[in-house]
Order: sequence, then structure tokens, then C-alpha cells
Amino acid sequence: MKIYTKTGDAGETSLFGGGRVSKNAARIEAYGTVDELNSLLGFVRSLGVSDQSNQILETIQNDLFILGSDLATPPSAKANIKRMGSELISPIETWIDKMEEKLAPLSYFILPGGTKSASALHMARTVCRRAERCIITARETDEISDECVIYLNRLSDMLFVMARYENSLSGEQESKWQVR
Repeated sequence: MKIYTKTGDAGETSLFGGGRVSKNAARIEAYGTVDELNSLLGFVRSLGVSDQSNQILETIQNDLFILGSDLATPPSAKANIKRMGSELISPIETWIDKMEEKLAPLSYFILPGGTKSASALHMARTVCRRAERCIITARETDEISDECVIYLNRLSDMLFVMARYENSLSGEQESKWQVR
């Protein structure tokens, strides 16, 4: 099978389950940004994170494919795909709680940074927030489930906590935001 189909040469792409839309449609921007996030998480894993974080991130990468297919498939499409649901959100909350148990509580803002992997996790958090904003924009014209937004909202929180967790494991001090 060839990787190129030439069907998108005119600036349109197909949605799963039927229909063609412009490649700059809000729905396409949303799942394209989710794809960018997934790639960035692969990069984070390549930098080296704890075994626990690596396993979590691999699970998240698989879940992001579910999110992408959910976004690429209008609810009206007669497609048999797995949709986002609370069963994908609740593990994220559990992971956040377990990592936070090992961290000092925050009473101030911190600067994103630290180790290479923690810094990349902070970058992933910002891409995750952008993906969330893209989905909210797409919801203005397309039917997209609440779970897609909730999942990314929870995931961005987890990526923040994971960055702190990875810094803590490495003995890296967090830099407090200083008002100048």
C-alpha cells in the first residue's frame, strides 16, 4: 500500500465514516494537535523518564489514538470505533494522586524547566492545553463529546505533576516564579 493517495492534494481530507472537509477545519486542527501531542510524548519517552512515567505515557499515547479517532469521526457516522469515556479519564486522576503523594505541596508558581525530560513534559502540557482549546473551538461547529475536553484537561494537569515528579526523582530543584 502506498503512503500517498493524492486525495488531499486539493486541500481536503476525509473524515472517518464519510464526508470530506477542508484541511483547515476546526475538527482537523483539533485532532492534528492531538497527533502533535502524541509525537511529543514519544519524544519525552526517548529522553528517559522513570519506569512508572514511561508506562503511563505509553498508555496515554494509545489513548490519544482513541481521542484522535473520536475527533475524526462525527457522531452521526456509522463507524464502529471506541469513543472517549470516563474509563479513560479516571486512571489519569489516580496517577496524579499517586505522584502528588510524593511531592511537596505548591504554594507558589514555578517556572517550567528542570531536567530535559521534565522540560519536555512542560512543553507537552502546553501542547495539550492548545489541543484542548482547539477542541473547544471545534465544538462551536461540530458535535464533540464532553469527554474529549475533560480528558485533555485532566491530562494537562497530569503532565504538570509528572514534570514535577520527574524533577523530584532527579533531585532537581524547582525554580520559583519571581515577580520583578
